[in-house]
Amino acid sequence: MKNVLTIAGSDSSGGAGIQADLKTFSAHGVFGMSVITAVTAQNTQGVFAVQDIDPDIIAKQIDAIFDDISVDAVKIGMVSQIPTIKIIAEKLREYAPEKLVVDPVMVSKSGYHLLNPDAELTLIQELLPLATVVTPNIPEAEVMSHRSIHTLEEMKDAAKAIFQMGAKNVLLKGGHLENDSTDILFTGKEFIPFSSARINTKNTHGTGCTLSSAIASNLARGMSIEQAIAQAKEYITIAIEHSLAIGKGVGPTHHFYSLYQKAGLLND
Repeated sequence: MKNVLTIAGSDSSGGAGIQADLKTFSAHGVFGMSVITAVTAQNTQGVFAVQDIDPDIIAKQIDAIFDDISVDAVKIGMVSQIPTIKIIAEKLREYAPEKLVVDPVMVSKSGYHLLNPDAELTLIQELLPLATVVTPNIPEAEVMSHRSIHTLEEMKDAAKAIFQMGAKNVLLKGGHLENDSTDILFTGKEFIPFSSARINTKNTHGTGCTLSSAIASNLARGMSIEQAIAQAKEYITIAIEHSLAIGKGVGPTHHFYSLYQKAGLLND
């Protein structure tokens, strides 16, 4: 079994963050491990408070994993402060995991800033050069590339700009486009589109966390970047199609739908 580490924040409602990452790892047949960077008080209606973990404790969590267990891939999610980003980058340079997925979590769906604006440049400078792939959505890509994005061509231009920041691959997610939900992978040599039908549901809490964790799982299992993304897209599409109307707001995706179906635990 491959071992995959998530470095991210905790979501008390279980739909995003560390909890979504570990569910996704399990659904992909890899062993999930976690380094918690922050504890959030959140539910389907929003994020209400964040307490960042001390950078020294973050470092010790990373040391504890790498000193004992072989790590086949790492996914980075919420890293809200400059000291947090710097200690993670320092430790990743020390341990040099071969496969690293960076999901630049900046703002929650409810509008809460999960990455302090003064830390945006630090994330770009410290983590992107280490990344096998970075997975921004359109609002995140707009912040990173300092440009507006409304079309596929503008997505390509932004992907090129982000690629220049050091990541080996850029997957720019198109879910925020009005008429298209195509994601674009830029490898530095070519653009590869990944299209899927837009699903009419409000229950999309944790989709970014889930997709990036699925990509990390697939990379750990030995897939190419293109294959890892393609299969991760299939997985998240099913998870969104069968999302869960839990809570009063934006519900979570169904991380285990296919497994439950095979086990005969579903009625449909």
